[in-house]
Amino acid sequence: MQHAQIEELSSLERRINLSVELSSIESEVASRLKQIARTARIDGFRNGKVPMSLVAKKYGGEVHQEVLGTAVERAFASAVQTHQLKVAGMPRIEPRADAAREDLFEFYAVFEVYPKIELGDLSQAGISRPVVEVGEAQVDKTIDVLVKQRVQYDSIDRAAQQGDLVTLNYVGKTDGEIFDGGEARGFRVVLGEGRTLPEFEAALLDVKTGDSKQFDVTFPANYQAASLAGKTARFEVEITDVAAPKLPEVDAEFARSLGIEDGDVAKMRAEIRANLEREVKNRIKAQIKDQVMEILLTSTAVEAPKALVRNEMQRLMDQARSDMQERGMDIAKVPMPTDLFEQRAQKRVALGLILAEIVQSKQLTAQADAVSAMIEELAQSYEDPQDVIDWYRKTPEKMQEISSLVLEDNVVNWVLSQAKITDKPLAFDELMGKA
Repeated sequence: MQHAQIEELSSLERRINLSVELSSIESEVASRLKQIARTARIDGFRNGKVPMSLVAKKYGGEVHQEVLGTAVERAFASAVQTHQLKVAGMPRIEPRADAAREDLFEFYAVFEVYPKIELGDLSQAGISRPVVEVGEAQVDKTIDVLVKQRVQYDSIDRAAQQGDLVTLNYVGKTDGEIFDGGEARGFRVVLGEGRTLPEFEAALLDVKTGDSKQFDVTFPANYQAASLAGKTARFEVEITDVAAPKLPEVDAEFARSLGIEDGDVAKMRAEIRANLEREVKNRIKAQIKDQVMEILLTSTAVEAPKALVRNEMQRLMDQARSDMQERGMDIAKVPMPTDLFEQRAQKRVALGLILAEIVQSKQLTAQADAVSAMIEELAQSYEDPQDVIDWYRKTPEKMQEISSLVLEDNVVNWVLSQAKITDKPLAFDELMGKA
């Protein structure tokens, strides 16, 4: 390989002039064809007796491309090592149209390098740290939710009221015709839950088992079924059952249903509180992390290599397709323009480069004790924490994921040490997204 000169095509794009000797290519091609000839199968010839001319005709082109490709890769890798280049993505190989020597394959390798990252000033950056109290009131509200999730219904001989479960058969018509989905038997609706149209629920108040009723319902203008949006439907209903809710008592049996083997209600409350505190901690941590990442992006200018952005866009598209397939969608019918993912990919690549620079320049590491602590904390939300811990430790990919999360935490902690932090009291429900 001749001496390589690097050209700067842009702030990140580079071009390097390289070459490989054709004689070495031809020698390697000949050697591989001889190996192929020993086992090649061509009609009319015994194994190992196929003429080299036929072997070369059938396999020569493919072998030549493979050998040349390998030689080009080696030449580029050697140049990268010699010049200590930090290459982002794969190079684009362009044969030289003005090649001067017949004994060489001369080409350009066009590629991008990683940008130099200069971290911005974080001393004036402000971060709001939520402060949330978890007390007995929050435990009581959580128990109320758990109680309602375990509600049972008993049939009653009275008029339906809010909270009752009404079971009915119905037929719905628009313009005198049953509309699509306008007929059902054994339909169940809990009055007051708001899972059906308000007018439909309101018409069921005061009905009794065995009643028949007709009423009109007007669908909203933005109703999900466009054929019904804004239309008025006539419903005919037959009430087959009215049942009142029966909530379980918060007692030893209830505690055992939540996994407290001895039925100790105090122990149940303590476990619920510990779970709430863990969830609050995780949500506060996530909010702070979001703020930190946004500060890093706004304080540090980064030009993201196009090759990395393209790779990230493809990864996001593949992930979106996979998610849609899991939901039973036909991805062939869903348009997926790449520009939908470009901005997000740009942001993710830029942030990744900034995080990598902080890790390297501040010499941050994922210490073994921190990795173990994170695994143990994650495991606490499972029924058998030790099984989860053992599974993580036996799975290298998962251990690498945890190490990456620990490194991210270290970056967040470093940014917090540089920025201005303000504690902000926050209601429990607001943090949990219920306000």
